[in-house]
Amino acid sequence: MELSAEITRLRKAAGLTQVELAARAGVGLRFVRELEQGKPTVRLDKVKQVLDLLGHELHVRPKS
Repeated sequence: MELSAEITRLRKAAGLTQVELAARAGVGLRFVRELEQGKPTVRLDKVKQVLDLLGHELHVRPKS
């Protein structure tokens, strides 16, 4: 699953709007929108903030 789709799924499962997620994670609304749209230049430190708030973490693994 793409990271953008997973972030959207997790946000909705948590019952949060994009505005609420941005505020609680300490990132801008524009960042959340671009993250969920799959913009390739998002900052990983901010991705970590969003994932931390949603109770998840990012792992890198070899392609299968």
